[in-house]
Amino acid sequence: MKIVLATKNEDKIREIKKILKVGGLEILSLRDFSDYEVVEDGDTFYANARKKAFLAASFTNLPALSDDSGLVVASLGGLPGIYSARYSGKNATYESNIRKLLRELRHCSSRAAKFVCVCVLYFPDGRIFSTRGELQGLITKKKLGSGGFGYDPVFYVRRLRRTLAEIPPKLKNEISHRGIAFRKMAEIIKSEKVKM
Repeated sequence: MKIVLATKNEDKIREIKKILKVGGLEILSLRDFSDYEVVEDGDTFYANARKKAFLAASFTNLPALSDDSGLVVASLGGLPGIYSARYSGKNATYESNIRKLLRELRHCSSRAAKFVCVCVLYFPDGRIFSTRGELQGLITKKKLGSGGFGYDPVFYVRRLRRTLAEIPPKLKNEISHRGIAFRKMAEIIKSEKVKM
């Protein structure tokens, strides 16, 4: 069975491939297809993930798997949320997003946050499945650790007493929002493989 990940983000592709272990599954990504871009204009994680999966399945005629993930900070009214990747503007980088986040939180007493990941699997025949994963944490006042990507250096997991950037990738994949959502999706893929 072939499946296409509806993303060109190298960090996401690498992380998802480590999490999504299903025997006999060949995982492609949009990097394997030229001239393909999707505008994420939905107002929820699910809407964005569904759009990406639907368009990738239509474009490639393969089952397509997408996710929309983001950081939700309660004291910022849920921001950056669906805008997490482009929080600091059109030319946002991981670094500029973190700088903006820390600046916005400098006078907030609560630094509670969660990472959210919604996965959608869309088959060319119209079947659609979705899963969700969440990870609770706090936003630190400065970057800690050199691993991970995105907001990992400022996302502190209480039970580990470390940020996601301070833990090994294997442990991160076990506890992360993306790990939770994609492991649930792996079970769906296993059950749907026999129906291909």
